Amino acid sequence: MSKLVIVESPAKAKTIKKYLGEDYNVIASMGHVRDLPKAQIGIDIDNNFKPRYINIPGKSKLIKQIKEAARESDAVYLATDPDREGEAISWHLAHILKLDEKEKNRVTFGEITKKGISDGMANIRSIDMDLINAQQARRILDRIVGYKLSPFLWRKVKGGLSAGRVQSVAVKLIVDRHREIERFVPSEYWNIDAVLSPGSSAKKFRARYYGTDGKKRTVENRQAAQQIKQESENETFVIEKIAKGERKRTPAPPFITSSLQQEASRRLGFTALRTMRAAQTLYEGVEVEGYGTLGLITYMRTDSLRISDEAQSAAKEFIKEKYGEKYLPAQRRVFKTKSNAQDAHEAIRPTNIAITPQIAYNSLQGDVAKLYKLIWERFTASQMADCVQETVNVDIRAGRHLYKAAGYTVLFDGFTTLYEEQTDEKKEKETALPPLEQDTRLKLREMETEQKFTQPPSEYTEATLIKALEENGIGRPSTYAPIIYTIIERGYVERQAKKLVPTALGITINDILRAQFADIVNVKFSARMEDDLDKIEEGEKEWTKVLEEFYAIFDADLKKAEKDMEGQKVTVPREMTDEICEICGKPMVIKTGRFGKFLACSGFPECKNTRRLVKYAKGSCPVCGGKMLMLTSKKGRTFYACENSKDCHFMSWEEPTDEKCPVCGSTMFKKSTKGAVPHCVKEGCPNNTARPVKKKTEKTEEEK
Repeated sequence: MSKLVIVESPAKAKTIKKYLGEDYNVIASMGHVRDLPKAQIGIDIDNNFKPRYINIPGKSKLIKQIKEAARESDAVYLATDPDREGEAISWHLAHILKLDEKEKNRVTFGEITKKGISDGMANIRSIDMDLINAQQARRILDRIVGYKLSPFLWRKVKGGLSAGRVQSVAVKLIVDRHREIERFVPSEYWNIDAVLSPGSSAKKFRARYYGTDGKKRTVENRQAAQQIKQESENETFVIEKIAKGERKRTPAPPFITSSLQQEASRRLGFTALRTMRAAQTLYEGVEVEGYGTLGLITYMRTDSLRISDEAQSAAKEFIKEKYGEKYLPAQRRVFKTKSNAQDAHEAIRPTNIAITPQIAYNSLQGDVAKLYKLIWERFTASQMADCVQETVNVDIRAGRHLYKAAGYTVLFDGFTTLYEEQTDEKKEKETALPPLEQDTRLKLREMETEQKFTQPPSEYTEATLIKALEENGIGRPSTYAPIIYTIIERGYVERQAKKLVPTALGITINDILRAQFADIVNVKFSARMEDDLDKIEEGEKEWTKVLEEFYAIFDADLKKAEKDMEGQKVTVPREMTDEICEICGKPMVIKTGRFGKFLACSGFPECKNTRRLVKYAKGSCPVCGGKMLMLTSKKGRTFYACENSKDCHFMSWEEPTDEKCPVCGSTMFKKSTKGAVPHCVKEGCPNNTARPVKKKTEKTEEEK
């Protein structure tokens, strides 16, 4: 018998074929095969929102091949990804192949391993129409907003603009944060530190001023700081109270989609899209020396923290053997999944914990290797014992002034021996303290005062934006990466040193939508729509009713906006620069064209002078000494290249710094990862610590 299995990608097909054997033919649909037409809305709104699907142009040959393969097979199994989008691809394939929707021909794989494929083939089901309807509802909602709102923006702002339902809310969050920063008025305050030591001991520690006469106090100016400093210098510092305690730190749970994207952004500098591209490769399967081709992680679009019994048992045995029994938790760890999460899949974890990053290192490269290490370490640490710390909090009296010092000692490192989660919040620094006893008189070594100012909230990064979207219930695991990619691609937001900053165009569009389409960019309204989509998936709501309710509100807003803005045209403010036009002497402005931003004369149309927009980076080229340019690749990654590109071809993914190499004097570079140390990249310099690029070796004729 010949059986046909259809998946989305060739990589996935190759891995699955290996496990299914010769009786199965596995082919790839290359994603969707049917969709709404591009040239028109493709939805009959008056006929219960009936969509008109067509075969995707350019896929005729592939569809013909799939049909022929199906005709030659005794059975057809639809094995696309286990989520809404994957279910929709299977449904469209069933339509093209004229398969019965109620027939049991749908297969899902939580992991692309021998066990995962065996489990999937043992649990064949029919296509889930609730999942299909949830996907259709989202697609139609986004199509209605995009195809009806975009022409409105063309008329009121300029041609070529587009608006999206969820993307508009993301832009609103970014604009709101940007304006909050602009409105922020910093307040002055002063830190006062006493550098102390117990008696004649050489061990010094730092205590910070807390308050006066038993009350906490913020020191607001230099005069007050100097007064406290002088008064304290004339007093004896005495330990008034020592409080010792013990605290336990539990490990972070294994990754879900949002936390993986956030941590990859913080640690590796990855965009959400870059993270998901590498995760997809790890899920679909890679060749690992000694193991063959297999999927290295479970399905990566999930918001569930559930871990299978088998995976936990394997982790327990691995940790016991590798680190010792004391590194196992007293009880099995169970991480609580959010109430609105879908529990169809496990958390993201390695499919085989025995394949450590060190073992996989020789088989993986670049982003895939880095991301696998992150996922493996996070999961393994999540199954380890708590970190135990002894804490010390010291109150020190200097006359009527109170100073405080805090520190801790690690009694047992637990999971931190392998991995610690990074956060976006700044924590108060704790220092190591020497042995101290109550009522001890301390020797004052030095008094330091430092002027500080309160800081505004930071612009969103990809990590913090994803966190905000998740917390507000905007979008779902599979949508975060496309949301961020889209708002940057449309020119509404741009990256500035990892920060997401709204452009003049983004601010203008946001202001129009806020004024005329308050519901569309309302965070709570958008979150409610996501809940409705989840209820459709769970079979609790009729999908056309949800569309009906949304369209009634949207259509009314659109008609009112047309009336309110009749005859109006909004001008996007020009971004002025300090550059002067070398032809007419007028200032140059920044404009956006089909190939990105460029400089243009503000005297247009009289003067049509344009120039490439260049961003200079720190330092100079280590090859020829030219200036370094900051550029963006087609995939959105920042890289640095010499301005003398015609003669000098130097480029680097690492960032140039202000530091000079102590050996050769050339600019030092550093990786984008947190805590990276600058190093020399000049060829031939003894201080060049750059790791050589691993090159693929040519295969011999025999291997070919």
